[in-house]
Amino acid sequence: MRPPNEVSHPIHDLLRRRWSPRAFADRPVEPAKLRSVLEAARWSPSSFNAQPWSFLVATKDGDAADYERMLSCLVEGNRLWARSAPVLMISVATSAFEHNGKSNRHAFYDTGSAVAHMTFEAAAQGLHVHQMAGFESEMVRELYGVPATAEPVSAIAMGYLGDPATLPEDLRRKELAPGQRKPITQFVFSGKWGSPATFTSTASARPSA
Repeated sequence: MRPPNEVSHPIHDLLRRRWSPRAFADRPVEPAKLRSVLEAARWSPSSFNAQPWSFLVATKDGDAADYERMLSCLVEGNRLWARSAPVLMISVATSAFEHNGKSNRHAFYDTGSAVAHMTFEAAAQGLHVHQMAGFESEMVRELYGVPATAEPVSAIAMGYLGDPATLPEDLRRKELAPGQRKPITQFVFSGKWGSPATFTSTASARPSA
């Protein structure tokens, strides 16, 4: 089992323990849990409350043929390990607002927010999620009849944590390696681009009066 992420500042334990595994257990995700995970996505915020996200979902224990069809949309490197996940998804963003037909430049952002909500609800349910950029967008569009007004955004594998020993050696090393992230001083700016906000450094902290 991979240890929790080593954080620099206190955060919720769900966030500290969240990560993206490649080894999934041979155990179906209960429909009630899957509904809760998608309900969390439903309640994500969005511009004009447009809720531009949709999800194509395939479960291994539901429709095996559809599961294989969705698996075929992944690039080869992702198919290698994602085939062990009991649930596969494709997130899709609708590119225009329904209320006025104008382009929604925030559609991808809002769809990502919905997936983030889904990811943390999955963690609360004892599940893990691995998002992927490596999939064939046009294949998804063709196989699933995605309209021109929508854009496949990401592929998603979901399930219970499995045994890293089932993975090839190179993936097993990645599975067991600790998570790495940039410090907040490298992406939180104030005053001008590239200037770290003073509060991001613990050295700048002052005791309360």
